Amino acid sequence: MKKYLWPSIKLTLLLLVLLGGLYPLFLAGVAKMAPGKGGGVKVMQHGKVVGYENIAQKFSDDKYFQPRPSTVDYNAAGSGGSNKAAGNPDYLKTVQERIDSFLVHNPDVKKADIPAELVTASASGLDPHLTPYAAIVQVPRIAKIRGLDADKVKQLVAAQATAPVLGLFGPATVNVLKLNVALDELK
Repeated sequence: MKKYLWPSIKLTLLLLVLLGGLYPLFLAGVAKMAPGKGGGVKVMQHGKVVGYENIAQKFSDDKYFQPRPSTVDYNAAGSGGSNKAAGNPDYLKTVQERIDSFLVHNPDVKKADIPAELVTASASGLDPHLTPYAAIVQVPRIAKIRGLDADKVKQLVAAQATAPVLGLFGPATVNVLKLNVALDELK
């Protein structure tokens, strides 16, 4: 027993120093070099912080682009998905309610044209991005409510879209908060 006890204690102390001290300090140092210095990238409007670039927020007014649904009600203190299987009756009911609500607010859109991302929550419930198509689907509602030309709003979506990483990884995306800030600035 003594043969194994001392090496176990030494290994535990070594890992405690490495993983409990040095590794977190290293990650904090790397975060300080990232945009936002580890505190998140703030989105500003008229000199005021209106949100953070990588955390979704709720937009309930029809004059704004709506983000993906959130199972945590956009509460960044605790992210999480529904953890229900795609065939779960409760989950299917929730998705159908979201589809029905989307169609009420977007009467110009056919059910078959609704992107899945607008009626299903992301794994974190805090995904701030949509594909450009999911934003374009909402353009008729927004243009009508704001009295804007739909083509002008589509151009805004295209201008706010970011390409996949290195042109290869992931889809093109639009940050909903930044898009809505730009929409408010649109004359």
